[in-house]
Amino acid sequence: MATITAALVKELRESTGAGMMDCKAALTETDGDFEAAIDWLRKKGLSKAAKKADRVAAEGLVAALTGDKTGVVVEVNSETDFVARNADFQALVKNVAEVALKTGKTDAAELGAQAYPGGGTVAENVTSSIATIGENLTLRRAANLTVSDGVVGRYVHGQVVDGQGKIAVIVALESTGDKEVLAKLAREIAMHVASANPQAMDAAGLDPAVVEREANLLREKNAGKPANVLEKIVDSGIKTFAKEVCLLDQPSNHPEHNGKTVAQAVKELEGKAGAPIAIKGFIRYALGEGIEKQTSDFAAEVAAAAKG
Repeated sequence: MATITAALVKELRESTGAGMMDCKAALTETDGDFEAAIDWLRKKGLSKAAKKADRVAAEGLVAALTGDKTGVVVEVNSETDFVARNADFQALVKNVAEVALKTGKTDAAELGAQAYPGGGTVAENVTSSIATIGENLTLRRAANLTVSDGVVGRYVHGQVVDGQGKIAVIVALESTGDKEVLAKLAREIAMHVASANPQAMDAAGLDPAVVEREANLLREKNAGKPANVLEKIVDSGIKTFAKEVCLLDQPSNHPEHNGKTVAQAVKELEGKAGAPIAIKGFIRYALGEGIEKQTSDFAAEVAAAAKG
């Protein structure tokens, strides 16, 4: 058997753009034959995938999946929104969510290393899908919530297929109460979260940097007022801001809650549920948030192809 040197692996990587481990595997499989190794990578779709890897992937799907006392949200990105309607891509997202739910792994690297239904790892199947679908795909993030007793509910906005769409939310309710009542309430709160996009559960959970930014804006807006008056204005303004962006203080936008705050709506349902209810947490994923979108040559190519 030929000796596979680091220099040869490096040369193959530079030639094809494939990953180091994939290049080493290719050379091992082809007994060190450089040209055969290139063909091996091309057949596996790895060379093609690597060439797409520098393209920005900011479209795709977010998914929410719930099980017994747990729930997950995941985001898998593609380059264009066309892919969201691809059955193979939807199956990939579904399987990734199921693996995350089953294993509890939410770190992208750790989740990528988990076994994928049908063989290989999650990461390997994402990579192979790049070749078959023809766009850069990225497993961007995942998160989960669990309860010791109660339910985790979900809501997906802009749903393309069951559990997958543009905004995915999970809400965890800790309670020993009636599970049907809890499940309905969790979904209603998840719908509210999707629409209102709260920044925290309550004022104590707000990012201090966000609070300080709001305080500085109030100080600038009211510059020139006496110091004691200014601080009262700032304190009052921060309290008002917190009520606007904290889940428990927001007026629920679900029609059945009749304008009550989320906290009031939860309290009112405790009698029907037969036990105290606490919102343990919520997670909201909006597709592509925080990713710098591109107006790339690839986007121009897609537009040109669609016209012509």
